[in-house]
Amino acid sequence: MPKTKVFLVDDHAIVRAGYRQVLDGQPDLQVVAEADNGEAAVKSFAKLSPDVTVMDLGMPGIGGLEAIRRIIGRRPEARILALSMHEHVAFVEQALVAGARGFVSKASDTDVILEAVRTVAAGNVYLHPAVAQRLALQKTRGDKSPIAGLSVREFEIFCMISEGLTVAEIGKRLSLSAKTIANYVTQIKAKLGVSTSAEMARLAIRNGFLKA
Repeated sequence: MPKTKVFLVDDHAIVRAGYRQVLDGQPDLQVVAEADNGEAAVKSFAKLSPDVTVMDLGMPGIGGLEAIRRIIGRRPEARILALSMHEHVAFVEQALVAGARGFVSKASDTDVILEAVRTVAAGNVYLHPAVAQRLALQKTRGDKSPIAGLSVREFEIFCMISEGLTVAEIGKRLSLSAKTIANYVTQIKAKLGVSTSAEMARLAIRNGFLKA
């Protein structure tokens, strides 16, 4: 039987090495390539045509969310599993909106990672039961996240502003002009009903998007 081809994308070499060891140790899985940023992932994807791409969300540059959005924009059938150190449902929702078919916390056990990769590679959606339960509970209660109205790009910029990055730094990371980022920030503030970056950061901390 042919092995499932896996494309690993994470900016930390040690993390990629760990996942490669786990995945290559399985008789049905094989890591065929790696990338350390979103830009490289987007460029390499078309050449690789992997069965599943394991994508870290928190990378420098365009970031995992934008990389997922761009890949799906070109190849809607792409099977992408999002990885994140954040477990808040907002990150899960944003990853799914961007086009990922699954979401796994980096704190997950090895067997969870393997199950997620196999599920997504098979064309199905994977969410850890605990994550799926939180999503379902939020919808049942009618709870609405304060960032629900943000686009994928706006959510990325919101997180960066909340972490203390300047407009210029964000522009450089996303390869966009400072003016474009400033316009995004204005839109984000209007949608969130805040007037300063400090208020954005407080909102992020209060809702668990950012640690104090």
